[in-house]
Order: sequence, then structure tokens, then C-alpha cells
Amino acid sequence: MARDDNFKKVIWLGDSRKRISKFPIEVKRTIGHALYFAQAGDHHPHTKIMKGLGSGVYEIFEDHRKGTFHAIYTIKFSEKIYVLHAFQKKSKAGIKTPKEEIDVIEKRLKLAKEIEND
Repeated sequence: MARDDNFKKVIWLGDSRKRISKFPIEVKRTIGHALYFAQAGDHHPHTKIMKGLGSGVYEIFEDHRKGTFHAIYTIKFSEKIYVLHAFQKKSKAGIKTPKEEIDVIEKRLKLAKEIEND
């Protein structure tokens, strides 16, 4: 994938970058590759649409021996990708994203919208 003028800029909201920096190296690589694909307008195999948050919100996921790691981003706005949140889900029971994580994502999605409207 060649980088060109249409390559989208990544904007990190809240503590998302700091959280990802603490993930295992293999997980960080997957997230980095997935964001690179998104910047180029493509989808990485470890990316899926995040249901319940409207179109343009995606979840990067990577299973690791310490649990499943998630990074949430949106491509809803202009030529930027906003990384909204990152978290580790340790529980093997249930696939639903915990409410407290959804609350953070919704709050930062609203912040991204405010940034774009300024």
C-alpha cells in the first residue's frame, strides 16, 4: 500500500494512545497495521464495524493470552481517523462490550464531532 495525498491523519483522543502503548507488542503491531489500512481507505482482517454506534465506527480486535484487546476508531469525519478508545477485555464469558467502555466511546465520538465542527 503506497502512501499518497489521500492518506488520512490519525487523531488520538483521551488516553487511547497511552493505553495502546501498554498492550503486548503483537497486539500493538496488529493495531498499527489496521490503522495504516484505515488511513489508506482499506480494512484490515482484524477490523469490524462496531454495532450500535452508527456507520463509520470500527473496532480492531486481537486475541492474546492475556485476553482480547480492542481499539475503537471512526472514519466518520473529513480526512481524519479518530482513535476513540482502547481497552482489554479479560473475561471469556460473553462477547458484549461492557457499558463503561461504550460510555467512553460515545463521549469521545461526541468530542470528535465537536472538533470537526469547530
